Amino acid sequence: MSSKRVVIFAGGELSPEYFNLLDEDDFIIGADQGALFLISHGYTPDIAVGDFDSVSPEALQDIKSKSKKTITCDAVNKDLTDSEMALDIAMDQQPDSILLLGVTGTRIDHSLASIQMMTRALQRQINCYVMDTHNYITLTGSQAVINDLGYTYVSLLPLTPEVSGITLDGFQYPLTDATLKLGQSLGVSNKLVSSSGTVTIRSGLLLIIQSKD
Repeated sequence: MSSKRVVIFAGGELSPEYFNLLDEDDFIIGADQGALFLISHGYTPDIAVGDFDSVSPEALQDIKSKSKKTITCDAVNKDLTDSEMALDIAMDQQPDSILLLGVTGTRIDHSLASIQMMTRALQRQINCYVMDTHNYITLTGSQAVINDLGYTYVSLLPLTPEVSGITLDGFQYPLTDATLKLGQSLGVSNKLVSSSGTVTIRSGLLLIIQSKD
């Protein structure tokens, strides 16, 4: 099966406002509490996946009855988080892009793991995005067009020890053939000066984080 976009609702920070982002043709995956969030708001996940250790037995039965397909696993003997299982399923759909919602929140370990998961989608040449109330995050190993989505800042953070050949077009603070090393903050809090900007790099992996307070 091929789908233009897969949207994953995980068990972190979620808002009913996210439903405004959905298109009719989206393939929707609910991971653990994300599946419960979907059905509680009248949405039918194409697939619900997880160990479901954070929902009651009654809620799990509700998820199973109101999802097109449910995939469960043991809560203890598993190697992947619920979000990573959802990502694997999403990539199997061979989409053009994957939007991850509810993968950030109070657990910084889960948040960082979810952000790092984007490298796996990039290896499959699938555009992947992480979004929450204050941030919109993507990853590039070559070039990315950054559209003004209403966020205040655009920050660039290396995900590899070094990112070289960074050139920015359409930003308040331009860069030409620059290098960022892990731990440097040179790329933090830039701004777009028009409706879009372009980030080009020669080597490495670069996180592009649009954010607002």
